[in-house]
Amino acid sequence: MIIKPSTALRNDYSAISELAHTEEEPIYITKNGEGDLVVMSIEAYERREEALKLRAKIAAAEQARLSGQPSYSIQESRKRLEKLYGQEV
Repeated sequence: MIIKPSTALRNDYSAISELAHTEEEPIYITKNGEGDLVVMSIEAYERREEALKLRAKIAAAEQARLSGQPSYSIQESRKRLEKLYGQEV
């Protein structure tokens, strides 16, 4: 975990930006010794958002499985897609 005071962000933005890009993890910014902000590169943020979306999809699929909703094998899925789109997948 990287923790920096708000003065570092204010006085040396370039160093904080470089750190965010090289470390590829959130940087916690404190103000008066208390947590205030989290800064991260856009790339790291986008990867994190994609991971969260994927986790949500996996959780929804697991919930569906546990509730007894039907599941399909790869072959069954392929046949369903071919039927829907009228072509071989």
